[in-house]
Amino acid sequence: MKRFLVTGSTGATGTPTVRLLLANGHAVKAFVRREDERSQALQDLGAEIVVGDMLNLKDIRGAMAGVDGAYFCYPLTQGAVEAAAIFAQAASEHNVKQIVYMSHRQSRPDARSPATLGHWLSEQIFNRSGVPTAHLRVNLFMEWMLYASPLIRAGRYLTPFDPDSRFVPIAAVDIAHIIVEILENPQAFGTRAIPITGSVEVSHIELASILTRILGKEVRFEQVSLDEFVKTLGLDGDPSFAAHFKELKVDQQEGRLVGVDNSATEIIGRPLMSPEQFIAEHRHLLA
Repeated sequence: MKRFLVTGSTGATGTPTVRLLLANGHAVKAFVRREDERSQALQDLGAEIVVGDMLNLKDIRGAMAGVDGAYFCYPLTQGAVEAAAIFAQAASEHNVKQIVYMSHRQSRPDARSPATLGHWLSEQIFNRSGVPTAHLRVNLFMEWMLYASPLIRAGRYLTPFDPDSRFVPIAAVDIAHIIVEILENPQAFGTRAIPITGSVEVSHIELASILTRILGKEVRFEQVSLDEFVKTLGLDGDPSFAAHFKELKVDQQEGRLVGVDNSATEIIGRPLMSPEQFIAEHRHLLA
């Protein structure tokens, strides 16, 4: 049995990662900002709940003690680079064997999005820390459909992105399987950037058509302004989201999220969930 630290443990990728690690017989420290019903559910499964601030070195040092590997996931808000520096320092002090880092597929030194640039800078920090770090350069999550589920139930696929912009969405549970595979087999991965995509490339208007077909009701593609999008989803309280989505729209126009990469399939050794399968599985939320 090994012990792992999972940040973002009540989020889209963190929760299934905790569940899979526990199911595989490992001990898990689930790092959370506060205790709530989500953290209680993880504790009921056997996870050790650690409450703290990712921007507090003392908190991260305490959480990192005694772990073999760690998953670092930071939200789309300010502080990512500082959090990465703190996490890398604590991991180095505790001789952690492997970090898995949630980055962006379009991570690069000339990224216009502050969040994406922060991811690239964080990658460099981890690379210099001496702790082996696998950077998951992930495409868009399928879970964005769930965040907008009230709108989809009302027959609206709402987005600020162009109808023909293409991307390769991936389900968070598939990402969790990748994270677990890397944490359990650090000798096979070490430090490298890994492009992580789903298995099917679609455009936004095609995805609206898939929703219509699988749900058996019309779901209309509807392009709206960036301000309306973030306000409708309740994300207007933090300007980081609008700043990122503005540049993500350009990234899609430039084709930075196109092209299926087989790395995810090769790592977990099985086919990935398709958009059709994801929608069918979450029909109770979307229909």
